[in-house]
Amino acid sequence: MTYATDDAALVRACREGNIGAFEALLARHERTIFNAAYRLVANYEDAKDITQNVFLKAFEKLASYDAKYQFRSWICRIAVNESLNLIKRSRRVEALVEERVSPGRNPEELLSGLELSRHVQEALMTLSPDYRTVIVLRHFLGCSYQDIAEAVQIPEKTVKSRIFSARQLLRDALVAKRVLR
Repeated sequence: MTYATDDAALVRACREGNIGAFEALLARHERTIFNAAYRLVANYEDAKDITQNVFLKAFEKLASYDAKYQFRSWICRIAVNESLNLIKRSRRVEALVEERVSPGRNPEELLSGLELSRHVQEALMTLSPDYRTVIVLRHFLGCSYQDIAEAVQIPEKTVKSRIFSARQLLRDALVAKRVLR
């Protein structure tokens, strides 16, 4: 059974009243939604709140889900909307609250990696929400152009154009900080 088929079966089960099926959807997509929210708002606690709100909204609106779209795209769209709503409400740009450290690297490599990650996140936060959204969905969550188009509700050509422009803006910001040459 494919990933999308598993989601489709779980959604059908949810619609039939199987709460366990919704818990399975939550377990499957929670990390993806959290990562998207975190990269968009750059705040750990806000991302946790957004993730919780996304799943509450998804549960409440499950009857309106159109099965011709991937569940992942649908729920990512909810996450993007919730994140952008928070950004509009707060109008703040914060540094990363918490960095994840991978084991097995020496302190010099860890520091270099954390510094690069910090620079990338800072540059990412200088982008407009439209550009930031497509970059996060493509490069941090690995979404296809089609998935992004569905999630953000724009044509696939527009997705490609925004990603191209966002990459150029990110590069320019990193060159200006002397992270890249």
